[in-house]
Amino acid sequence: MTGLPDPGASRAVLIGTASYRHLHALPAVEANLADLRAELCDATVWGLPSQHCAVVADPQHAAAMLDPVRQAGEEATDTLLVYYAGHGMRDADSADLYLGLKGSRENAGYTSVAYQHLRAELRLARARRKIVVLDCCFSGRAARTLAATQNVLAAQAAVDGAYVITASPRDRMALAPDGERYTAFTGELLTLLREGLKDGPELLDLDTVFHVLEERLRGKNRPLPQRSQENGVGRLGLVRNRARAVRRAPAGPVVAADVRAAMVSAGLSLARMLRAGGRGRDALPVLRLVLQERVPNGEGSLLAVQMELADMLAETGQTGEAIEVLELAFQQAHKIYGPEAVVVCRRLADLLQEAGNHIQACGVLKHALDLAENGVRAQV
Repeated sequence: MTGLPDPGASRAVLIGTASYRHLHALPAVEANLADLRAELCDATVWGLPSQHCAVVADPQHAAAMLDPVRQAGEEATDTLLVYYAGHGMRDADSADLYLGLKGSRENAGYTSVAYQHLRAELRLARARRKIVVLDCCFSGRAARTLAATQNVLAAQAAVDGAYVITASPRDRMALAPDGERYTAFTGELLTLLREGLKDGPELLDLDTVFHVLEERLRGKNRPLPQRSQENGVGRLGLVRNRARAVRRAPAGPVVAADVRAAMVSAGLSLARMLRAGGRGRDALPVLRLVLQERVPNGEGSLLAVQMELADMLAETGQTGEAIEVLELAFQQAHKIYGPEAVVVCRRLADLLQEAGNHIQACGVLKHALDLAENGVRAQV
C-alpha cells in the first residue's frame, strides 16, 4: 500500500478515561487525547480534518464510548482509527479484556465495556483499513496472534482488515509513570509523530511505528507493545516522517519563502479535496488562510488559490466577495502574461456581468484580449 490514508475519507475516534469513581485516576490520559488529536490533525503529520477526529473523554456508559465509533464507522471509507487510553481490566470469571468507564469497578466486567463490543462495531465499519490502538493494562488480550494454539482467542479478538497495537502483553500492566505528562506508550508514540524517524522512509507505516515503539520501550525497561494484523495492513503508510521533511529543508535565507510556497500548495490541495467531496464551505477558511501568505516570485500559485476561492464563493452565493477576490487577482494579472491571467479576466468579467456591472466587465475583457495578443507576440 502506498500513500497516506485519504484524510477526507478517514476518521479517528480517540477515547480516554482519566477519572474514576472507584479506581485511581490517570491524569496523563487527558494530555494523551489532546496532544494525539493535535498531531493527527497536523498537516505535516497526517492532516486529518478536525471534524473527522472525535475525542470521547471520560465516557459514563457504553453508548457514550461506542456511539462515536459507530458513527465514524459509517462515515469512513478509507481508514478508521480507534484509540483507547485508560484502565483495562479482566472480569473475575473470564479472560476477556474490558475497557474502563468512569464508574468501573475492579473484577466487575459489567461495569465496563467489553472489548468484544468495540470489536463488533469495527467489524461493521465500512472502512477498508481499521487501526486499533489500546493504551491500557492487559490490552494484549486484544492482539492475540493467529497461531494454531490460540485459534479460539484469535477468533474472539480478530477484526477483518484491522491492525491492533497494544501497550502491554495480555497479562501485563501498562504504565503511567508518575510525574510524566503522558502514559509510557502514548508518550513514545507522540515523540515519534513529532520528531519522525531519522533515516526512515518518507512515510511511516504501521509496522515501522510498532517496531520503533517496541525498541524504545524495551530500552527504557517498560512494558512492551503487542500487535496483530490482517491482510497486510501493516504496510499502510500512516503518517509523514517529519525527520525526512526537516532534513530536506533548505538552509539559509530561502527557508521562509519555501515554507510559504509549501503552505500555498498544501492549502490549495486540501481545499480542492474538500470541494470534490462536496464540502466547499469547509474549504473556504482554508483558502482565506492561504491568501494571507505572500510568496515571492510565486504569483502564479497565488492566482490559482484566488481563482479557486472565487469559484467557491460564487457557488455559495457570495458573489460580492468573489468579485473582490478576482479584482485583487486582476491587479496582479496586469503584470503576468499567460493563460492563468486570461482566465482570471474572463471569470471576473462573467461575475461583473451577473452583478450588472457591464461597463467594468467590458474593460476587463478588453484587458484579457490585450494579454492574449501579447502572448501571441511573445511566441512569435
